[in-house]
Amino acid sequence: MIIQFKPNTDSALIDDFCARQRTTNPNVYQIKHHVAVIGAKAIDFTPAEEEVIAATTTDEPSYVLGSRLFQPKNTVIELAHSTIGGADFTVMAGPCSVESADHIMAMAKVAKEGGATILRGGAYKPRTSPYSFQGMGEAGLKALRKAADAYQMDVVTEVMDETHVDLVAQYTDIFQIGARNMQNFSLLKAVGKTNVPVALKRGLAATVDDLLNAAEYIAANGNQQIMLLERGIRTFDNHYTRNTFDLNAVPVLQKLTHYPVLIDPSHATGEWDLVTPMARAGVATGASGLQVEIHDHPEKAFSDGAQALKPATYLEMCHQVWAVDAIVKQWRH
Repeated sequence: MIIQFKPNTDSALIDDFCARQRTTNPNVYQIKHHVAVIGAKAIDFTPAEEEVIAATTTDEPSYVLGSRLFQPKNTVIELAHSTIGGADFTVMAGPCSVESADHIMAMAKVAKEGGATILRGGAYKPRTSPYSFQGMGEAGLKALRKAADAYQMDVVTEVMDETHVDLVAQYTDIFQIGARNMQNFSLLKAVGKTNVPVALKRGLAATVDDLLNAAEYIAANGNQQIMLLERGIRTFDNHYTRNTFDLNAVPVLQKLTHYPVLIDPSHATGEWDLVTPMARAGVATGASGLQVEIHDHPEKAFSDGAQALKPATYLEMCHQVWAVDAIVKQWRH
């Protein structure tokens, strides 16, 4: 059940109502004047019932906390150098893997020149082959943090395992949950118990509902600073592209959820020359931002070199992206 109270309702009254619900059901959540009682009907409306605008008991989605029924307004995530989900478009850029302290510092400079406010880079890498480069670990996290701080950027990096959560949290501003871990429910619960924002990538064969229910695991454990990343899904044709870029998922997700929706054309296409046109297309859908991979010598990259943009190409892509974003803003007004 989702209960919407009148805007002028005394917060103490709502707190008392929630406390009474928790005597029989621990799954009670509140955002301002919206309360969700999950798994049971709300008991004893009085004295709050006269302050209720609406109480929804039917056709609730399984992802209650992520739904617009629970929170109609968009979630906006504020970091030291970035605002995600607000009026501005956000760019996350950097190499797939942190390869050395000098390299990530050089890529941070390039990323910032293009307008990125968030530096990406993997210190722990989930790889298809166990013999591929697995990342630098904590040394990579330290190098990533130092490079981001040098250029006044925020950090997004992947956390692969629930045992890594506390360590990664010391260095990052955003936890990234990769596509392979989208339904690693123990990991989702663990990041949900933190106050670190989470960038949740869509799984390789995940439906929109799968993605939203994965986000619900994070939200149900207390952390509602969530952003969703569309990075393509595996379909019947992956000969020419790494994945099928499901761009219609962006407006669909925006209709269903209040979380910011971003795009990742690098992982979606897997080919550097396809990244720019798909970045333009993704911005045109109204996405809140994009994540892209860059590398000065992609042929020597430790991972995913084929999809990485060289600095000059990245800067041109950013120029085009900002131009499309300006047009989208005109449409919105």
